Amino acid sequence: MELECKDVVLNQRFEDKETAIIAAGKLLQERGYVTESYIPKMIERDQMTSTFIGNMVAIPHGTEDSKTEILRSGIVLIQVPQGVSFDGNEVKLIIGIAGAEGQHLDLLAEIAMVCSEMENVEKLIAATDKEAVIQLFEGGAAA
Repeated sequence: MELECKDVVLNQRFEDKETAIIAAGKLLQERGYVTESYIPKMIERDQMTSTFIGNMVAIPHGTEDSKTEILRSGIVLIQVPQGVSFDGNEVKLIIGIAGAEGQHLDLLAEIAMVCSEMENVEKLIAATDKEAVIQLFEGGAAA
């Protein structure tokens, strides 16, 4: 999975999780990964089961029936250094995903490999440039 500079947004603030999920959805849409109709399905998915995965990370994505709204696979990463509450859990990294043609679990596995290490999450939260974030996702050392 290639993460590009346009897929990364640093130093954002959100009032609540819904605003954060919408921002991730809009970025997925702007990057050509999903249609606009995918965004409400991301909110619906989080209402069904929280997309908070631990280690200050949330992975908002669409519901099972939103697969037709995915144009191509991709991920976007939004850094929220001040944090935003996902049902009482502090989230500082929001990783929006769109997995086309069964790639959903592969994307989750890649994200889990990076974000299961708290040290990596802390580097992602502290990153001041997009290249550092991309390097970390590609297995390199971030600043």
